[in-house]
Amino acid sequence: MSTNIPGSQTPAPNTSPTAAGAGAPAGTAVNEGVAQSDFARDSGVGSLTEFVGDYFRRVRGGEVGALPALAGLIVLVLVFALKSDVFLSKGNLANLTTQAAGTALIGMGLVFVLLLGEIDLSAGTASGVCAVTMAIVVNNGGSLQHTVHTGTYIAVVALLIAAIVLAALSKLWPAAVIIGLGLIAIVAKLGDNAVISVYIAIAMGVAIGVLTGFLVARVGIPSFVVTLALFLAWQGVLLQFIGNGATVDTRNIDFINGFANKNVSPTLGWLLFVVVLGIYTAYTIFRSVRRSAAGLAAEPLTAVVARAAALIVLGAIIVGFLNQERSPNPKVTSIQGMPYVVPLILFIMIFWTFVLTRTSFGRHIYATGGNAEAARRAGIDVQRMKTAVFAISSGMAGLGGVLLASKTGGVPSDAGGGNTLLYAVGAAVIGGTSLFGGRGRVRDAVLGAVVINLIPNGLGLLNLSASYNFMITGLVLLMAASVDAISRRRTAVS
Repeated sequence: MSTNIPGSQTPAPNTSPTAAGAGAPAGTAVNEGVAQSDFARDSGVGSLTEFVGDYFRRVRGGEVGALPALAGLIVLVLVFALKSDVFLSKGNLANLTTQAAGTALIGMGLVFVLLLGEIDLSAGTASGVCAVTMAIVVNNGGSLQHTVHTGTYIAVVALLIAAIVLAALSKLWPAAVIIGLGLIAIVAKLGDNAVISVYIAIAMGVAIGVLTGFLVARVGIPSFVVTLALFLAWQGVLLQFIGNGATVDTRNIDFINGFANKNVSPTLGWLLFVVVLGIYTAYTIFRSVRRSAAGLAAEPLTAVVARAAALIVLGAIIVGFLNQERSPNPKVTSIQGMPYVVPLILFIMIFWTFVLTRTSFGRHIYATGGNAEAARRAGIDVQRMKTAVFAISSGMAGLGGVLLASKTGGVPSDAGGGNTLLYAVGAAVIGGTSLFGGRGRVRDAVLGAVVINLIPNGLGLLNLSASYNFMITGLVLLMAASVDAISRRRTAVS
């Protein structure tokens, strides 16, 4: 039995799936765990009843998706709401979105790596290196050369040049361009502009990811070993940049500080809500009608409309709640509207969801994660895919580091250390991404980030010690991994 690569048609019996039109030799098959996003699934059922029945059959067969994370989220919210009157307050829930933002961004990048059955243990400290590079250049007239030691500056430039070459060798042209522009910005001292400094952080992340991917894909070192080594190395680089115990302040940089500390106006918030969900609703309905008219497998129109209606109601509740006044003294300072990170996370999630479910690149990632050998025989450049996902992971880590710096008001010498990586990996796994590869969605990291940040948020309101935070978070992660392993086994049996 074969499983469809997202967006492809069901292959005939005894033939292997194809990827982006490339044929694979008979007898090869993509692993049964190859996942398909809700946005990409062709259910092949004609009525709402059949669609619902098909969904529950998949759940019983082990494809539980984000259901455990949703169940955990509901349980945590109920427990903390009953124990603390502050938990469901407007201020606390708005603060929760900014607490989870950095974890969600790093986690979204890690989803790509996990889809291939790999791991990136260096994402946390890489985010710290990217963030400190941004903070240094924006605070020193764009100059990195005259702020760090000459040898350190030369090493950074050499890293970027090497990453450009490696990206070109892997035919990752977008990565090569991103890194090249970042190199120009550093050498030309353009980082005094806050927007460009953020771009430099992302470019540094992509460069780090290309290097990591090269060592894993081309040299053949296991990703666990490579990223563990780089986890330690980037900590040393961070200390080399700013010294032990020091912090580079970012509170004076309005653009960077605003990510976690400023809000979208209520009017703009409602406008974004109408535009985003309006486009989503129109697109999904149009796609369902078009595929049905063409005689192709499609979700029932009633299911599409019901899902869109549910998202509209949920979105309206969230936007309406965040648009309420939450300042303790509105006459002095008004605080209302969605934090900037909410639309930022939403747009990035939509973008990467589109990449994974509507492009050949995304289908190749799922195919490679499901069965790398079958993907290779189908004509997919597996080494290129591996390098690409590490570039995406570290690039997202760079942006995540920016948001963490915005939240804390600076970049300390231990930035990206501690629980940063563990929370990010935990977010992806708790949200439903498989540790075995081939199954996961970008939204998993966002949902998991909310769950994993709810725990310290709620426990803090209950004045419980950090020991409870570590123990409960560990148990939640263990439960998520257990569900993944059990569902994987049930899927293989079915």
